Amino acid sequence: ARRAAPGPLPLLGLLLLGALPGLWTVLLRREAATRREPDPEPRRPPGRWGWGSSPAARGEPGGGGQKTFRALLAVPAADQEERDDEGRFAAAGLPPPAAAAAVSPVERGIFWSRELEALVPPGFAAEEAAAWLSAARAARVASLERGGCGRSSNRLARLSDGSRACVRYGINPEQIQGEALSYHLAGVLGMQERLPPMALALVEARGRQWEPVREELRGSHWAEGAVVSLTRWVDNLTAVVAPAPWGAEAGAGRRMQPLSAGELGGLPPSQLVELVQWSDLILFDYLTANFDRLVSNLFSLQWDPRVMRRATSNLLRAPDGGLVFMDNEAGLVHGYRLLAMWDPYNEPLLRSVCVFREGTARRVAELHRRRSAAAELHRRYRAREPLWARLGFLSERQAELLQARVDFVHRHIAQCRAQ
Repeated sequence: ARRAAPGPLPLLGLLLLGALPGLWTVLLRREAATRREPDPEPRRPPGRWGWGSSPAARGEPGGGGQKTFRALLAVPAADQEERDDEGRFAAAGLPPPAAAAAVSPVERGIFWSRELEALVPPGFAAEEAAAWLSAARAARVASLERGGCGRSSNRLARLSDGSRACVRYGINPEQIQGEALSYHLAGVLGMQERLPPMALALVEARGRQWEPVREELRGSHWAEGAVVSLTRWVDNLTAVVAPAPWGAEAGAGRRMQPLSAGELGGLPPSQLVELVQWSDLILFDYLTANFDRLVSNLFSLQWDPRVMRRATSNLLRAPDGGLVFMDNEAGLVHGYRLLAMWDPYNEPLLRSVCVFREGTARRVAELHRRRSAAAELHRRYRAREPLWARLGFLSERQAELLQARVDFVHRHIAQCRAQ
């Protein structure tokens, strides 16, 4: 008797088979109605990257006729894969692969194209950075924790407004001065969005800002009245390995070949977007004489032939693909003292780049024409950093070196244009 009784699954199957004729009839009627009714949404020209611009193409309600049952069955697998790729590119803020391949990455021989620059992640927007800096200067330091911010003398601070910041205590004051001046030079050059917001703070155990962590300050061995830097903490950053021509090829003992327009054909959009940011980074590190990033990796080649396959020092990648130029303490002041040691690495790095952001090249040309690099930096530093006088500014000799390096970059860009 138990074997003869039908179970629940066979009964469900019979019910589904009985419903199929009715479902088929409904689908055929809907298809016929679709053929009779014209598409209420007129076709529009494709968008910037060839994407459809009707509501249906944008995923909005009210657009075009629905796909019929037979049409859905007829979609080939390759077409579906192409749509999946377009979805992934859209999620990453990039154009579809076919459209991106048609975009020329370089304009007028030496400048990244505007279409490609538009794909570079925005980084730390000026308004967002200004808001954080204002809040951080007004907030109290709620706690100080070891780890996560570089050398053992640094601390991770939790601020009373809920945000976090790396508090950097330099081995000597010129490192904090170099950090601050590098941050504001990036603003002069139009690339400050690549650096996390940074402000100076004065260590005062009995002051309002540090009062909640008075006991922690005693254990930190920080000097009373020292100037430290507060840098916004950024979550989910990952390591960055240098791409060609500065990566594994450099590590193989070969001469770095200039990054030029002729080498960029066929590269995927994500790699081109990263190269745009690298061209700014190498130019920035040359101007500041920063040896504590890619240059330190190149220096280490003499005893570690695989170092270029490893992460680049003080360079990280945000979740949106934007590069973050971290820890610029070696820039300008400390780096200028050690030019003889590090320029044999910094100068070839600069010469390895012959494609630039047009905005960066324009600012360099203006600083060269006016011979105003130090004056522009001084003006911006004084206007935006209330504690600037505690650390002072560049010496006359350092100001001359900055202008000389701006002039050198300008001549290099002119040589790339001539070639």
